[in-house]
Amino acid sequence: MLVLLTLTVLAQSLPVPAANSVDSSKYTPGSTFQTSNPNYPIRNPFYFEGRVDWNLLKIVVPANAWEFAQRGIHEQDDMEDIASAIADYTRAISMNSLSNGTCQLITASSPGFGQSVDPPPCMFTVRLRLGNLLKGTNPSGAIDLFQQVLQIDPLRLGVNALIGDAYRKSAEGAKGDERRKALHRAIAAYRAELALSPVTPQTVALTGDLSNNAHVHWTLAEVYRELEDPAGQVRELTAYLEATQWHSDTNAWRIPLARSRLAQLQAQAK
Repeated sequence: MLVLLTLTVLAQSLPVPAANSVDSSKYTPGSTFQTSNPNYPIRNPFYFEGRVDWNLLKIVVPANAWEFAQRGIHEQDDMEDIASAIADYTRAISMNSLSNGTCQLITASSPGFGQSVDPPPCMFTVRLRLGNLLKGTNPSGAIDLFQQVLQIDPLRLGVNALIGDAYRKSAEGAKGDERRKALHRAIAAYRAELALSPVTPQTVALTGDLSNNAHVHWTLAEVYRELEDPAGQVRELTAYLEATQWHSDTNAWRIPLARSRLAQLQAQAK
């Protein structure tokens, strides 16, 4: 009882954080909590593209691209309201767009570069998230978004693989030459992904890895399978097994399946 009483007295004596004492009657959407809420990051030229808990931001009505992106992340991750997330991501990109001059590509720093840069740099996170949501239903729209991400950051890993996935999805609804074109574009995208993590004599000496990115090699083997190209399958399955030799695979079942398929293809070739 004495301990409980002591804790109660201490709690009552603690100062109330300034962020909790905001006068809601003077709230101005998009500005009030930018200055008074310690959980709201100070804007910088690259925005702050990580997630911030939407409830901590206490934003009633989003007022800029970053705020619409944050509400979209909340709707997607917390509320599982995909339609609302897509709407907010789309609004964010419309306010952070190369086509209407509301964002710019930053390739190097320059004198005076800082928070005053105008227009602000283009954001990649919102484009990645929207592209992933559209990949299954609107692959061409997703590809456009992923290509914008590569304009912003050409070295960002995983984006070319997402483009390849979207081309594979578009091939599902195509026939004949259109299907083959989509699959070959997927191959080109996956090749571009592999090129960002090259295997060199130095890396082989350090790690012993003869191939990289097992997931991409597995997917390429699947694409060649769809194209009925056994030589391509053999090449990619071999690379896949090399890539998993020391690191296995999160989908470990694919390793024995790859060995089985490779043995069958080699037997057929003989």
